[in-house]
Amino acid sequence: MWKSLQILQYKCSNDVVYFSSQYYETFAKLEVGGHWCYQSQKYEQPHCEGPRQWHLIDVTCKGNKQSPINIVTKDVVYDKNLKPLNFEGYDVKGSSKWKIENNGHTVKVTLSTSPKIGGGGLGRKYKVIEFHLHWGVQGVQQYLPGSEHSIDGEKQAMELHIVHIREDVSDITEAKKHTDGVAVLAFFIKIEEENKNYTTLIKELENIKYKGQTAQMEPLPLSSLLPPKENLERYYRYEGSLTTPDCHEGVIWTVFEKPVELSISQISQFSTVYFDGKNSTNMVENFRPVQLLNERKVYRSSATSILLPSAKVLMLVLIPTYILNSLFQ
Repeated sequence: MWKSLQILQYKCSNDVVYFSSQYYETFAKLEVGGHWCYQSQKYEQPHCEGPRQWHLIDVTCKGNKQSPINIVTKDVVYDKNLKPLNFEGYDVKGSSKWKIENNGHTVKVTLSTSPKIGGGGLGRKYKVIEFHLHWGVQGVQQYLPGSEHSIDGEKQAMELHIVHIREDVSDITEAKKHTDGVAVLAFFIKIEEENKNYTTLIKELENIKYKGQTAQMEPLPLSSLLPPKENLERYYRYEGSLTTPDCHEGVIWTVFEKPVELSISQISQFSTVYFDGKNSTNMVENFRPVQLLNERKVYRSSATSILLPSAKVLMLVLIPTYILNSLFQ
């Protein structure tokens, strides 16, 4: 097919018109499938476009504000405006069921209600439309991490993304028309003890094993899937992109320090679903590698532990003073 494309001619009114390089590239894309995938899928689908070739799917994937990133804590900038976020409706269990699906890239849950976030340095309110996850793979003696973001080079087992759009738009397509149209909350998931709040979600995985399968699940208070409220005051903020093609830039990222905790058994259940159909590759390592920060800054919230060392120093000063005063009384 490749050679035939190079010599393909179209005759009309005695003129010969050769296919331009643009049309040739289009046909070439069709030849290789023209769809994106993760690196873990390349063995089974060698012609799909892996993360390094996503720019062939959409040139935005080579932009200067791409996600995810590695957060280097010594370089982050304190921002006094990054107060705790306001979570509206996160603790409410809706009456209608959620839609859970295997979309061939991740496990995605579409909510039937629209909890909102505001404050925290955001210029407006944003409503939730869906959440999804990224994870790694079970190794021989350990679980290889699969979070997309990292802090000082350290990744966790999984990462939860809660996708929000501006409350004044109807869908993500419309949200992408605005430079501040999308806001994503990112939570690391680490291996600890069993988390019963995830039982309902994990049980549904057996019903969406293959690409395109969907199921209805009982709704949960969204807050039940997050760390305790008191641990949501510490986070990082930066301007980035979606982490899958079209890699749309214009995403406000909030990456929380405190991770969600799941057992290794619970985490491993996500790898039992498949990228495609039966006998295809298990859905593992569905994360994008970290991208260059370029000229961007990463900001930290005002509720960080940066003041704690000073408090400790103060206590060390006060304690000896108290002891000395006691001796001379």
